Amino acid sequence: MSLGDEHEASGGYGGTGQTRTRLPEGDGDVYGGARRGGRSSSRSLVTVVGVVVLLIAAIAFANRGGDDSSSADGSENKPDSAATAPSGERPVETKADGIPTGYAQDQQGAQSAAANYAVALGSAEMFDTVRRHEIVNTVYDPDIAASRQSELDSAYSSEDFLTNIGLDKDGTPPTGQKFVSRVIPVGTKATSFSASAATVEVWYTSLFGLSGDGSTNPVSESWYTTTYQLKWVDNDWKVTDFQQRDGPVPVGRDQRASTADDMTKAVEEYGGFTYAR
Repeated sequence: MSLGDEHEASGGYGGTGQTRTRLPEGDGDVYGGARRGGRSSSRSLVTVVGVVVLLIAAIAFANRGGDDSSSADGSENKPDSAATAPSGERPVETKADGIPTGYAQDQQGAQSAAANYAVALGSAEMFDTVRRHEIVNTVYDPDIAASRQSELDSAYSSEDFLTNIGLDKDGTPPTGQKFVSRVIPVGTKATSFSASAATVEVWYTSLFGLSGDGSTNPVSESWYTTTYQLKWVDNDWKVTDFQQRDGPVPVGRDQRASTADDMTKAVEEYGGFTYAR
């Protein structure tokens, strides 16, 4: 695992291609035509009511959940639960140094821990020495926290590294600019689990760079999957190691990038979440 692992930083429709547009019959406004009689209005009302009833029925069916009945041959054809389907369980009730802790000793707890630890380890706070020490001591197995601390201190104090990402030698951004480093988990998956150890993959997008006028390293978006090795220690899940890989990366949409001022305001005004499986 290297520091780079933690921070790295219009189409036509098918068919013949022809489009046929049917205009309203008769004279009048092309957006609605002439006013129609009461019968048409009644018929429209009946149609709307019917659609609403169907929607209510569909929602009720979707929320009904599984029942005890099965098919005539005794088999059930239920789809497997999605890897990111919410469990409805509260992830944690405590925090240590601002980081959610105290997870359940099950797969859901391990996945919740990995997601929240990814947020902490990928935050801009890791560039502050005091805060970095707090984060590492909170999320890592105590048996390796000290050695991990030393490695990270060396990496985060490298002037070459800090210069390359646009920060001063003490890890602060230039005057008038905001340093952004934020991880946003999209989904988690436990690839192995026991009562004492778990392997969890966290798929996430990250924002990294400097927002503000004159920035030479503007905030950009990247996608990664990090595999965390977790150990059950002192009634909680702790990180022992991790590996990072690129992607999966979705196709980007043709959206105009926000101004530096808008990006800075967004980062300052929109807080993060406690993530739960």
